[in-house]
Amino acid sequence: MLSEETKLALRKEFLFLTSRSGGAGGQHVNKVESKVQIKWDVMASQVFDEEEKDKILKKLAKKITTDGVLMVSAQGSRSQMENKEVALEQIFKWIESAFKVLKIRRQTKPRKADILKRLDEKKSVSEKKKSRAKVKV
Repeated sequence: MLSEETKLALRKEFLFLTSRSGGAGGQHVNKVESKVQIKWDVMASQVFDEEEKDKILKKLAKKITTDGVLMVSAQGSRSQMENKEVALEQIFKWIESAFKVLKIRRQTKPRKADILKRLDEKKSVSEKKKSRAKVKV
């Protein structure tokens, strides 16, 4: 979980761009720049050390451009401020997910009782189907 100080420091590194949003909205959409795009150069960041930057680059590789820039855009609302908040939440969520340690799954074996139960069920279904067969004369 990113602390508030980290979020504030990161916000200073973000480049906010606005543009006209597509979609419904009539004339209002044609004159207001409500779409918000956030660009963040991961390698130029002063907030994280090299190891953390590498982790971010590896985990978010599909979301980062070839230049090492993480980009998020939001245009769901007619309000620029709402779109800015949505984009900030999204970028912070992505950064937090890069540091999340996944729990390693240990493979388990089925219990002997479960194996025997499955085999008994298979036998009973097989016998039921055999009893339905026509008798050969």
